[in-house]
Amino acid sequence: MSEKALTLKQSGVRWLWLAILVFIADIGIKLVVMDNMGYGWANRIEVLPFFNLLYVHNYGAAFSFLSDQAGWQRWLFTGIAFVVTGLLTYWMSKLPAKEKWNNIAYALIIGGAVGNVFDRVVHGFVVDYLDFFWGNYHWPAFNLADMAICIGAAMIILDGFRKKDEAKA
Repeated sequence: MSEKALTLKQSGVRWLWLAILVFIADIGIKLVVMDNMGYGWANRIEVLPFFNLLYVHNYGAAFSFLSDQAGWQRWLFTGIAFVVTGLLTYWMSKLPAKEKWNNIAYALIIGGAVGNVFDRVVHGFVVDYLDFFWGNYHWPAFNLADMAICIGAAMIILDGFRKKDEAKA
């Protein structure tokens, strides 16, 4: 059986507006942070007993993975993000637009990935500004792009469980 080709309007590509929204919001917030906050821990703004705003650079990936390397990781993570963005966009082009859950998940990941790639290419690092903590334990600082990627990935995982449950029924 051959697949019927979807038009752009019929495909999940029409959900890319969400990726663009995430990208614009992420870059906008990062520019505000860079223009209005001093760099580093000493310049943090204590917002809540468990949350600070701060401005730090991340030269690595999640949890500052590979941040202590010579700079090659910048291009590795940029390349990975381009491949993931390309694959997810392709999958969105094959998914009907009405499959909202997966299209939203893919769009969130794409928007977050492109936001962090922008930082890596333009600045050489990713700007992080959200610091959650409990007592002396601090979760690694992160940003809106990271949140979008994590939420999108969680949605994909949850969808896998949902499909398992539907198959059993």
